[in-house]
Amino acid sequence: MEPQEIREGYLVKKGTVLNSWKAVWVVLSEDGVEFYKKKTDRSPKGMIPLKGATVISPCQDFGKRTLVFKITSDKKQDHFFQASHVEEREFWVKDIKRAITCLQGGKKFARKSTRRSIRLPDAVNLPELYTLMKDQDDGVRELKLEQENRVFNHCFTGATVVEWLISKEKARNRPEAVMLAAGLLSEGFLQPAGDMSKEGAESGNQAFLDHTNALYYFADSGFFCEGYSSDEDVLLKEEFRGNIVKQGCLLKQGHKRKNWKVRKFILRDDPAYMHYYEPSKGDDPLGSIHLRGSVVTAVEFVPDAKKYEVDGNLFEIITSDDTHYFFQAATADERKEWIKAIQAVSKTGK
Repeated sequence: MEPQEIREGYLVKKGTVLNSWKAVWVVLSEDGVEFYKKKTDRSPKGMIPLKGATVISPCQDFGKRTLVFKITSDKKQDHFFQASHVEEREFWVKDIKRAITCLQGGKKFARKSTRRSIRLPDAVNLPELYTLMKDQDDGVRELKLEQENRVFNHCFTGATVVEWLISKEKARNRPEAVMLAAGLLSEGFLQPAGDMSKEGAESGNQAFLDHTNALYYFADSGFFCEGYSSDEDVLLKEEFRGNIVKQGCLLKQGHKRKNWKVRKFILRDDPAYMHYYEPSKGDDPLGSIHLRGSVVTAVEFVPDAKKYEVDGNLFEIITSDDTHYFFQAATADERKEWIKAIQAVSKTGK
């Protein structure tokens, strides 16, 4: 009997020979992780057996490269993967760990119940806490703060985090709240923004600072920092001011060569933009699509798509200036999610 496929999608993987990072198609089954150069390839580039393997997340071996997790095989070979956002990393790590546990116990893979249990003060679920902190109505409010001739967008202070944890009864006092926040920082859910918070994080023990001048931001937020600059630069930065609605990897058709490449996309509202990045770098966008007044629909055919073995889960964005963009999602459900999110943003964002 063929092993059950548990999860599949695009991740960025570190090469074992050249040490370069490239987007690959990854398939998790009950007994291993296979990775392919392209989604349509029939034979994998490699396979990681999960029997006797271990997973470390977050993996902080690469400095500024965030959202990395490491799988170490039974033969002590390390494999490094990078997700496009926090939730994606957590989903992969949770399923891989579950698959390893099932293999060790000789059981068939089955996800645990998703029903929430009563959270005890000494048994904090950090991913769950992070989700609560990001709630737009009841979470930690993201602000635009000025410090040392720089403007920090979508961030908050260490003192704000501590006070929120106490007010929501997640911590009994400030020292306990600092301990919780340090855990979120260590696990990569929070990131240091200014010089003071960076010095604390780099002190060797991932110190979180309960201070009004220590700035932090959510790992997958729309954070960016800017100095005082020209009007032209400020207008450019306007594209990044919206809240992040959705993010992840898609296959995109190029406008000139019509070839297809994996890109990381970040969808923002108000203003309505979708920026796309090289998945293995992700610092500066390769381009952006202004979505105000655009139309997005599922399509079954794209010119030149089959030439590149691209078929299924396709959709098209037609912008207000009649520019056509074509994409492929990993699954039918993912295509529906992207279309729904883009439609909402195109109607409400400016």
